[in-house]
Amino acid sequence: MTTEISAEQRARKRALDVLASAPSKALAERWDAFGDKPDYQRLRGPETGLVMVRGRAGGGGAPFNLGEATVSRASVRIVTGEVGHGYCLGRDLDKAEAIAVIDALRQRDATRIDAEIIAPLEALGAERDELRADEAAATRVDFFTMVRGDN
Repeated sequence: MTTEISAEQRARKRALDVLASAPSKALAERWDAFGDKPDYQRLRGPETGLVMVRGRAGGGGAPFNLGEATVSRASVRIVTGEVGHGYCLGRDLDKAEAIAVIDALRQRDATRIDAEIIAPLEALGAERDELRADEAAATRVDFFTMVRGDN
């Protein structure tokens, strides 16, 4: 069974990925700078729990349980009726709640949320990834084979 997801669902998933992977401090700064914060009602949480992390040997082998990871989650309903959900690794309850509110707001005004919160955090993540790649490249060792002259 294959299920197709819409462009809107892909965009929401991308935004939630950016929010969840953003450093807590950077997300808090963007959220604090955002005006027009709505009133909202907590539907679930914020709360912390565990999820099972699965892995595959060699990237394509049989799946196995790698271990558990701590996850925080929250669900909220803003005053205009949109429901948002937030998940993040770790025990950062404030981050999970902020993600949920941003998710709900994004359903109402995706253009503004993407411009003011998602895009800057995505750029920060790209910079962080590039820095890691540069650090890894600095330790790269190129191996080569030398041919001995006595053959």
